[in-house]
Amino acid sequence: MTAEPDLLVLGRRLRHARRSQGLTLAGLAERTGRPPAYLSRLENGRVEPRLGVLGDLADALGTTTADLLTDAPPDRRAELELALLRIQDDPAYRELGLPALKPSARLGDDVLEHLAALGRAVCERAGRPADATESARRANSALRHQMRDRNNYFADIEAIAAEGLSLAGYPGSGPVSERVLTELVSSYGFRIQRVAGLPRTARSITDTRDRVIYIGDQDDVKVRQARSVVLQTLGHFALEHSDTADFGNYLRQRIESNYFSAAVLAPEGPAVDLLSEAKRQSDISVEDLKETFYISYEMAAHRFTNLATVHLGLPVHFLRTDAEGVISKAYENDGLPFPETADGGLEGERVPRQWGARQAWGAQGHFLLHEQYTVLDEGEYFCLTYIETENDRYPCAITLGTTAEHARHFRGSQTLRREHARSKDVEPDPRLVSEWEGVAWPSAAERSHVLSALPPSQRSFLPFPGIDLLDVYRFLDRQRRRRRPAG
Repeated sequence: MTAEPDLLVLGRRLRHARRSQGLTLAGLAERTGRPPAYLSRLENGRVEPRLGVLGDLADALGTTTADLLTDAPPDRRAELELALLRIQDDPAYRELGLPALKPSARLGDDVLEHLAALGRAVCERAGRPADATESARRANSALRHQMRDRNNYFADIEAIAAEGLSLAGYPGSGPVSERVLTELVSSYGFRIQRVAGLPRTARSITDTRDRVIYIGDQDDVKVRQARSVVLQTLGHFALEHSDTADFGNYLRQRIESNYFSAAVLAPEGPAVDLLSEAKRQSDISVEDLKETFYISYEMAAHRFTNLATVHLGLPVHFLRTDAEGVISKAYENDGLPFPETADGGLEGERVPRQWGARQAWGAQGHFLLHEQYTVLDEGEYFCLTYIETENDRYPCAITLGTTAEHARHFRGSQTLRREHARSKDVEPDPRLVSEWEGVAWPSAAERSHVLSALPPSQRSFLPFPGIDLLDVYRFLDRQRRRRRPAG
């Protein structure tokens, strides 16, 4: 079996070969018929080309496929640049809190040697993941940091989505019609077929020989969800992804294909126009984005994070949590301090009960959305939380927010709800813990992530993973008070 190519090395070898030929990206694009944005992604190690594409590139660059796939960097300079990039993705290095450092031409070889050696020492002292689960968490953490560094905006994917929409006849405003969607799928040589009995573990199955994308029938997948599934699947082919056994690459491909889907369903131009006008009116609403482009609230919130910082100058945060406040997805570039494990992982961690993501479940007197300000040690934040109930068995909370400084641009920012979640506010009541620790024995409820690692318990709560023992202690305290005789 042939080993998978190292995408960063492949990208450096492509760049080295291109520059040796005196070609710009635009020049190579003319020779190969591939968009400059796609070639840039190749050179930056963000996509793996198919063998046929690699052959075309080799011919255009006067080299061979075997030479491009050699697993050694083309020169010592490239080797040092790659080492510095990889070191900065290591969570142990991230814990230093240093800004990202690009290995630009201004850094001399001696400086790169020095930085690479220091970085390796930091990572080696921190140790390595003990098992596959920890490796996955570290890969997820590294990708999240990369997304934050680029403000969750992928210009190359936006360009590919916009080009596809233009060729498919999108008029430039409003939701993407079924006709445009079908034309877009056809432009990549595929057709869509709804079928019954799709395996529960697959959102779609693609027959690459007969060029058919199979998705669940109308009884299994609603229309709005089906549009997303089709485009998430098509995204893998539009972005020229390939099979991978590496979890980090799998996550990256998943993020990119989801981004492609959102960029098609809520196109950048009209979406930015809508949001810019809303900002001028101090009336930004994810709900408006959702209804205008006929997408789910979660996709609309994700899409807002793609565009908010680059186009509107707004720092943001996003959370997807369950009714217990357990995180399944998270993103921030506004400084909101998410609860993290020592290795930088978020998934499975529980947010404090004072945060909007948990307050929304019991809030009264509002329709769908819960707005509040939350005061933390690090500052004050505004957020809106939407309870998503399409999956009745496992509903979730979708939270979007920003710093209090920027809250005025959002609909609902006039709310008087304010919760305090500073360190002193979230510490458990010592009396409560002392009273009930060691005598409470809860049984964990079934949850959507029951087959994955349960949320790590904290401090002395280790016997009951996935249980919020403070809730248990409060419950027991209430029951005892009710049993006491009056007077």
